[in-house]
Amino acid sequence: MNDRELGGVAAVEVRRGAYVESWHRIAACASDAAGRILLAMGEIDRPVYLRSAAKPFIAAAAIAAGVREAFGLTMEEIAVMAASHSGEPFHVAAVRSILHKIDLDESALQCGTHLPLDEASAHELIRAGLSPSAVHDNCSGKHAGILALTRLLGADPSSYREAEHPAQRAILDLCARVCDDDAAAWPLAIDGCGIPVFATPLRNAARAFARFATLQGLPDRELQALLVVRDAMLSHPEYVAGTGQFDTRLMTAAGGAIASKVGAEGVSGIASMSAGLGLALKVVDGASRARPPAALAGLRALAALPESAQAELTDFSEPILYTRKGARAGEIRARTEIFSEAVTG
Repeated sequence: MNDRELGGVAAVEVRRGAYVESWHRIAACASDAAGRILLAMGEIDRPVYLRSAAKPFIAAAAIAAGVREAFGLTMEEIAVMAASHSGEPFHVAAVRSILHKIDLDESALQCGTHLPLDEASAHELIRAGLSPSAVHDNCSGKHAGILALTRLLGADPSSYREAEHPAQRAILDLCARVCDDDAAAWPLAIDGCGIPVFATPLRNAARAFARFATLQGLPDRELQALLVVRDAMLSHPEYVAGTGQFDTRLMTAAGGAIASKVGAEGVSGIASMSAGLGLALKVVDGASRARPPAALAGLRALAALPESAQAELTDFSEPILYTRKGARAGEIRARTEIFSEAVTG
């Protein structure tokens, strides 16, 4: 293994009939806010691009700067700033409302365009003979929040995606503090929506989500911003993802005990308020199908998943594979004993 490999553990299996057809390797770390490691799988000190799992901290940078007060943002609008939303009508309305409040229109969004991820919303748009616009992009809420920060700073909205833009510097600086990392040394790349994306070790990402859970280890102004974003996500989980989506379902089922945010390429970041910890994981091959079983198995191993939530989430903990005619053909499931063996404290 070279110094860039995550390694990971073959901990999620895809079964078809009596045989294991495929394995997914998982790298994961759980930590408390002081940095004490509670679970470790794979190379937890190798940098991982957090992708959209960083969105709660990106939103918190805008909140810490004062955009909520400056523009009268609602909790729904703050939740969609932290979202990878599925493009349902209420998501689109929230993004448009933010843009209206900051006196910009949809042309200011530089996130790109795709059909709503929610199938029903996509079909409705097509039936109406309409083409998707940037507000339907799953990252449009994040971009609207960054534009609000740009307006507050009096900076140029046309270049808000650039790494040296004042809004991006404020975001990266806060993300570095939350992750207990050095923004000057971070590997930066470009996310799918065009903004800078940073890589930090799973150890640091877990600690960031532990701070999100416990509100410890940062200046009061930044902890208050994390609290506002967390409360927005928990009070409006449907805005963070959408109907039937994992983050929304997990936060709803956990009844306020868990805040969750997935990212592309099999990344997941979870804050457990009840257990006072953060869990960060990556499916090493990037397959999103292995992410929910792995995340739920990790939470169970850490005694951080409320029992009441487990029965509500069986379709995520052990997804069924179907034939095109709807017959059961197999299932995806985590090897729970492997996650239990990874618990260190």
